[in-house]
Amino acid sequence: MRRKLVAGNWKMNGSAESIRTLLQGIKDGAAPVAAVELAVFPPFVYLSLVEQQLSGTAISWGTQTLSEHASGAYTGEVAGPMLNDFHCAYVIVGHSERRTLYGETDDVVARKFAAARKVCVKPILCVGETLEERDQGITESVVERQLKAVLDLEGIEAFNDAVIAYEPVWAIGTGRTASPQQAQDVHAFIRAKLTERSSEVAAKTRILYGGSMKPANAKELMAMADIDGGLIGGASLEAKEFLAIAQAGC
Repeated sequence: MRRKLVAGNWKMNGSAESIRTLLQGIKDGAAPVAAVELAVFPPFVYLSLVEQQLSGTAISWGTQTLSEHASGAYTGEVAGPMLNDFHCAYVIVGHSERRTLYGETDDVVARKFAAARKVCVKPILCVGETLEERDQGITESVVERQLKAVLDLEGIEAFNDAVIAYEPVWAIGTGRTASPQQAQDVHAFIRAKLTERSSEVAAKTRILYGGSMKPANAKELMAMADIDGGLIGGASLEAKEFLAIAQAGC
């Protein structure tokens, strides 16, 4: 039985004061949703604050990206070994915003995935298609290509210590929504691709849904056989909403 994971990607939001308030709210309401794993992903500058607030709790934390390089002259980047200093459990790699806004290719994402594993931080690999790709009917080929880049570099066994998040980019902020069945279909496709290499690993790998999961649709989405939680954006900035999504997975 795969334990549900609800991960809050705060993106470029927050202040020291708002984060303290948010984390206190999550901690205060975490007990009733203990069956679900909770994780938060702050901007880099707040990692120390998050570590201080969450140390000794069951809530995990991580970062929204990392460099594929371990050190060197890469101004503005943050290396994997640095994440160990803040006891990060996870790191998001290949988020749709990193791919589209910053030009991260499948190869770069695969190398970031490898860099995370090298320092024993679990990568959450994001895959998904754009609106144009959805309309062209090439969802599966896009997702397979993104997944294959990592599988070819790191192998199927790497997913024993990794998570996948499916982001239908076309359903985020476009006014169009993905039905639970549409989401399930792609999740099942991803698991089938993993199964081709190892049925054992595929059965254990958690696949999150990252298409605007909210309290109103979380229960129906997480009732699907291959949806193992959510990668949450805006709703993770409010403790009540974040916890309500987690409650839907209990």
